[in-house]
Amino acid sequence: MFRGFAHVWTIVGLGRDLKRRAPLPLQVAGERLVLFRDGQGRACALVDRCPHRGVRLSLGKVEDGCIECPFHGWRFAGDGSNQLVPWNPDARRERLGATPVPVRERGGLLWLYTAPGLAAPSEPDLPDVLRRDGLALSGFTTPFDIHWTRVMENSLDWPHLPFVHRRTLRDALPLRPGSRLDIFWEDRPWGGRTSTAIDGVPRPITLDYRFPNTMHLHIPSGRRTFELLLTALPVDHTTTRVLMLTIRDFLRARLFDRYFAASGRKIGGEDRAVIETSSPREVPPASQERSVRTDEPTLRFRKIYRDRLMGSTAGEPDR
Repeated sequence: MFRGFAHVWTIVGLGRDLKRRAPLPLQVAGERLVLFRDGQGRACALVDRCPHRGVRLSLGKVEDGCIECPFHGWRFAGDGSNQLVPWNPDARRERLGATPVPVRERGGLLWLYTAPGLAAPSEPDLPDVLRRDGLALSGFTTPFDIHWTRVMENSLDWPHLPFVHRRTLRDALPLRPGSRLDIFWEDRPWGGRTSTAIDGVPRPITLDYRFPNTMHLHIPSGRRTFELLLTALPVDHTTTRVLMLTIRDFLRARLFDRYFAASGRKIGGEDRAVIETSSPREVPPASQERSVRTDEPTLRFRKIYRDRLMGSTAGEPDR
């Protein structure tokens, strides 16, 4: 399970998108999952496969805090335990459970741990900004037809800004003939923080890589808070679901979400037009491409991916 992306916490969506009585289907690293809320409103996740005849539980409905299979009406609680087998009051329900996957709701976001079971060896590592009060969190998702590692390394790549984003983000890194760009990487427990200087003059924006698949952009806005998160969520080996999130303490009304989403979609579209042409589709070993000094953040990500994620799997537990 979760081949190439096992045993990690990842953001999978906004908490408000998981409704009380509606299942939410999701695919992560080749595994189909269904999220729903139990009777106490807690977020839960199961492998989207009924143990009876293998149909998708997400096609069913949520009843009394359980997901009901659309085929024969079997019901499963958030921990995967079987709560009902219609027509069979004598069924040994303790042997007829579904497979749970750890999920948490933290900082307004849904986090999933990519291994089966109820327990996880750690908890999600939230950015500090998500622990604050009085913030608006909004976002959207968009598909990229490319392996997630290409999307992730692009989000860490400073030098492409004045070229790919000449209509949107060019001023974030203004290009002048003969200028020298320096990029600085600081190791952090959750990954690394990068900053830049042009001709020795530091730039104010900083960009974080948060293991395994999130970019966190800090944009100076005076006394205001304005930060961006981008999560490259692998759907399968060739498709990525990109979550672009805005965190702000101004224009907090929901009606402004559309404005920030429109801006994000424009930036994402610029990236998609280029990234989807990458060959090979998954980031190769560094020796197979030509790199320069300003590629340090992306090369660090490639090493982390190959050392800690590539080829990883999570086995399904015995029932």
